[in-house]
Amino acid sequence: MKTFAGRYFEDYRIGETLHHAVPRTIGAGERALYHALYPARTALQSSDAFAQSCGLPASPMDDLAVFHVIFGKTVPDVSLNAVANLGYAQGRWHRLVWPGDTLSSRSEVIGLKQNSNGKSGVVYVRTEGRNQHGDLVMDYVRWVMVRKGNLDAPAPETLIPELPGVLSARDLIIPEGLDFSGYDFTLAGEAHRWGDYEVGEVIDHVDGVTVEEAEHMMATRLWQNTSKVHFDATLREDGRRLIYGGHVISLARALSFNGLANAQLIVGLNGGAHANPCFAGMTVKAWSEVLDRAETSVPGIGALRLRLVATSGGAPFALKDAAGKYLPEVLLDLDYWALIPL
Repeated sequence: MKTFAGRYFEDYRIGETLHHAVPRTIGAGERALYHALYPARTALQSSDAFAQSCGLPASPMDDLAVFHVIFGKTVPDVSLNAVANLGYAQGRWHRLVWPGDTLSSRSEVIGLKQNSNGKSGVVYVRTEGRNQHGDLVMDYVRWVMVRKGNLDAPAPETLIPELPGVLSARDLIIPEGLDFSGYDFTLAGEAHRWGDYEVGEVIDHVDGVTVEEAEHMMATRLWQNTSKVHFDATLREDGRRLIYGGHVISLARALSFNGLANAQLIVGLNGGAHANPCFAGMTVKAWSEVLDRAETSVPGIGALRLRLVATSGGAPFALKDAAGKYLPEVLLDLDYWALIPL
């Protein structure tokens, strides 16, 4: 048997390390294609000249493009037989990535819990992405619901890892050389700086993007995400392909430009949930809530902790019902730290 059908829930063991195949060299075209797939227009990741005015040698790859590449490497070993990707925690971007860098991934299994139906279970992994020099680029924890291949296989001992709810602002890593002292707000697109945002403020990002099958398929192929539910419509009873959750994240982040244009870099991922499935034909809209503000160790650079919510409709700023359950139109609830000029 030379082909690989993917791992099932009963195939995972606490503490095992998964070395993910096929390193990926990132080219400049990847940035252009990312901006074509999403309405992304953050100045730092669009213009070499703007990036150089902010102390960087050139425009880096988009933070989420880096995340997608590192995530995509893990799919054959972690979520090929997934029912759904459930959430994220403890994500940090350690180094910027430039065209020409080669990224690879490895994961450690840190938790397992079989579901009560006995047909699937939740697998928790901590993933590291490194460049060609072995330098840590980013790491994060995610948990995913995976089918059982053998329903009679005994359930493993349950271990749910303890994960801090929020990264401390002190733990955020500011990219080497980043300097906002000469920041050009006109070229960036908005005048709003760190001090203009208040904790508790909510921002309707106004715009929307209708999800297309073609764009989703191009994105999952670009990130080499081979999860079956994104490609094979016969795996779902309703005959629809599930839109990759990362696609929704990037759409929502791009939409957040309208109101958060100066939130230039994502440096921390506190948590996230794909609250409801997304399918082609849905129109994604987004709103944000300012959860916290912090100064950083670098003069002139502040950090905003933001909740980014993607929806397929419904009332603005509505998230959960009276019982605490996500409303059916909520697609994504993401908690992250971003860097912004003071």
